[in-house]
Amino acid sequence: MSAYNAICARDTDAAPKSSLHTQTVAFSHYNNISAQLPVDPSSGDVVPGGVAEQAGQCLTNIKAILESIDHVMDDVVRITVFLKNISDIEVVDGVCATFFTNYAPTRTTVAVAELPMDALVQIEAVVSNGEGTIPGAPQAGDLVKVARNTENAPMTPGATQTVAFSHYNNISAQLPIEPESGNVVAGGVREQAAQCLNNVKTILESIDHAMDDVVRNTIFLKDISDVSAVDEVYSTFFPNYVPARTIIEAAGLPMDALVQVEAVVSHGDGTPPQAREDARNLVIEASDTENAPKDPRSSQIVAFSHYNHVSAQLPLDAKTGGMVPGGVKEQTAQCLANINAILESVDHRMDDVVKINVYLTDMAQIDAVDEVFTTFFPSYVPARRTVGVSALPGDALVQIDAVVSNPEGTPPAA
Repeated sequence: MSAYNAICARDTDAAPKSSLHTQTVAFSHYNNISAQLPVDPSSGDVVPGGVAEQAGQCLTNIKAILESIDHVMDDVVRITVFLKNISDIEVVDGVCATFFTNYAPTRTTVAVAELPMDALVQIEAVVSNGEGTIPGAPQAGDLVKVARNTENAPMTPGATQTVAFSHYNNISAQLPIEPESGNVVAGGVREQAAQCLNNVKTILESIDHAMDDVVRNTIFLKDISDVSAVDEVYSTFFPNYVPARTIIEAAGLPMDALVQVEAVVSHGDGTPPQAREDARNLVIEASDTENAPKDPRSSQIVAFSHYNHVSAQLPLDAKTGGMVPGGVKEQTAQCLANINAILESVDHRMDDVVKINVYLTDMAQIDAVDEVFTTFFPSYVPARRTVGVSALPGDALVQIDAVVSNPEGTPPAA
């Protein structure tokens, strides 16, 4: 980790603690909040009641974490809501509205097969960090969020289409909705994938950006076997370069959609009062190494400004391309070894990781994953998300992606 632009990892007793993750990890102009379960910090148990009470506790925990670092809910740029049942979405929407009364952040909502502690809901947040993490240099404290919508893409109550802060745009997950009708587009997964990506493209064009500015995509699929069909469409939207990418099988998506796409986008011009001419030529740096598995539809790691984005890693041996033998422990170790190899290829290390996302096909195996996890993070633990999914590419038992600090930043174009 850099001693200059430093990772700032913090916990508070006002929210649930874990030896396996840090509640909030700040780096540069963002705070990364670990996914919060509906756990009462005083008892360590899931709160009684249904999904409304559980969603309220998740958001109360996020609020407590933010207050502990002198931030407020209005500093949230993105929330991700994981539900056990997609039919609970309206109830959770109502609870979210009571926590975001001044503005709505960007948002992703998805149902997954299982959540830790049998929870009905889990919520995580990405938060602006105006002061940055350069010691003794809070010169950026008056940076402002820029939240925007366009009528040319679907608008969702309770979410803003794009929220920019510093050098990133955060795009709400896009469903395959035609903005004119408000309905899911006719056809199958190909047509739906194209509509999702068209919506992302339209949002970007409305703020003078293009698809080549995307640094990371997360694709939620109702059926993981549809990945090949989605890939055919995907390649037409990214003919010049491929961003980092994660593919997740969802137990359910809003409006019974077959696919949903979330994007994180570079914002070279920054947000006021950053001088537009100072930063607009920052470049995206996408790279691959032979020491980790390659995928023609994703770059292993994409750096922009002060963050690196690592594509989801499956437990594949880079030399053979095959799944490693053994169970979930061996597969977890391989996923993390692949991430480590990617980081080493760009002169980084595991201590530079600020957020880890773990996808498990059997939540009962979480202790085995945690046992391996500690061997890769012996000195500090990043923020973390863990969700259960019913299937992963290649019938893997586990898949892991990462968000990583990039102290040196990326250079301006020559």
